[in-house]
Amino acid sequence: MLKLTRRLFFAALSLGALAAMPASAAELDELRIDWATYNPVSIVVKDQGLLEKEFEKDGTTIRWVQSAGSNKALEFLNAGSIDFGSSAGAAALIAKINGNPIKSIYVYSRPEWTALVTSKDSDIKSVADLKGKAVAVTRGTDPHIFLVRALADAGLSTNDVRFVLLQHADGRAALSRGDVQAWAGLDPMMASAELEEGARLFYRKPEANTWGVLNVREDFAKAHPEAVARVLKVYEQARKWAQSHPDELAQLLAKEARIPLPVAEKQLKERTELTHNKIGSEQRESILAAGLALQQAGVIASDVNVTAAVDSLLDDHFSRDLTN
Repeated sequence: MLKLTRRLFFAALSLGALAAMPASAAELDELRIDWATYNPVSIVVKDQGLLEKEFEKDGTTIRWVQSAGSNKALEFLNAGSIDFGSSAGAAALIAKINGNPIKSIYVYSRPEWTALVTSKDSDIKSVADLKGKAVAVTRGTDPHIFLVRALADAGLSTNDVRFVLLQHADGRAALSRGDVQAWAGLDPMMASAELEEGARLFYRKPEANTWGVLNVREDFAKAHPEAVARVLKVYEQARKWAQSHPDELAQLLAKEARIPLPVAEKQLKERTELTHNKIGSEQRESILAAGLALQQAGVIASDVNVTAAVDSLLDDHFSRDLTN
């Protein structure tokens, strides 16, 4: 009887120890992650099956979901339908302020992926010329934030223009049809409009484009820290491949985005930098500046502590040991 009691006692101890252990990648049945044409590194990860190879021995299924814009990636994260999502830094900040439980953990690009675009024969020459005009924009994305900041810098408000809310590709199409007079563009659709239709980027400000960041749901990061670290390891492998294979990367983007190769090359070789990876002070300064500008423009409520929100959003724990 004593031996049986001891056996049960130690069995109970073992079960308790297992229950206390954090969930690991081995206990992860499915990992859900997005890919996006505005995140070229994600396309490499997906195309080369790098996550599938990394988690194969664990029996973890990789489920890919395409994000049409930062707003969609952030909606998916908020709904719990993906674990990792690609967005602009400022878009992630607004989502965080609105209660989206995410952390920005990695930089996949430093892009000039947005500008204000008009048709080749338009008389619009500056942001001031947008007064009273219809502008296509995707709410909750870097182009939306870029447009709001541009209007404020020109002494205009969102009430001075008519926002036509469309996803990025539909915004480009609306400009092409003449349904709107301007569009807050996003690559590769923006580069496509330039090359194929002679669209003009009448307002550019590269430093107002916030970083491309990879976000993770807070509960996933807490439950599966090892898996998060392994995802970033795979992202690094893809980012370094992308840096050393620019021509192949352009071909891959052209295929996945279904765009001509010259359009992909314009996006990648002229307006996308892939040399950064860590979340740090540069990202903090850029996202904070965007947040404060949006607060001044009335997009973020005046009682929100933007600095605290940025600090809560950015988590350098997983990327701090990465090397370029």
